[in-house]
Amino acid sequence: MKKSINRRQFLQTSGLVIAGAAVAGSTGTRLFDPTGAWALSTTTLDEHTAMTLVAMCRSLYPHKMIEDAQYSKVVEELDKKASTDPAFAQLLHDGVAALDAGAHGKWLDVSDEEKLRVLKNMDTTPFFQTVRGAMVNGFYNQPVVWKQFGYEGSSWQLGGYLNRGFNDISWLPKE
Repeated sequence: MKKSINRRQFLQTSGLVIAGAAVAGSTGTRLFDPTGAWALSTTTLDEHTAMTLVAMCRSLYPHKMIEDAQYSKVVEELDKKASTDPAFAQLLHDGVAALDAGAHGKWLDVSDEEKLRVLKNMDTTPFFQTVRGAMVNGFYNQPVVWKQFGYEGSSWQLGGYLNRGFNDISWLPKE
């Protein structure tokens, strides 16, 4: 099916391609979403490791309404730490290699059920716990993610929730 795009979408996507070409000579990995909505930029992690980690993050905490851009922010933070800590970088590389070994190929290419089986077999490893911890602390600490869940953030600066937002969420079932 052919997807048509308007002029604005074309210009936004073209701008990202040009920006990507401009930084292509620098070190690291730059992964662009084909829709032009986000880009993942790493300096230490290679493309396969970065994309596997994004998919792992989504598998650990799947939310259909959240874009990959928010998951990729966690991977960028992991990459930032890996750039200053070679042992941490090795933990991530070895962990992705273990995911691939558990899947008997590329973990990214197997079914969701097989991905889950491999993850469950690794849930006590330092690699798994590191990525899980990064998700809890990095993913759920993003105001963009809060908005997707209907959480408006801290309320004390605005007088609290009692008279503002206490009962305005729409995603909970009605009693």
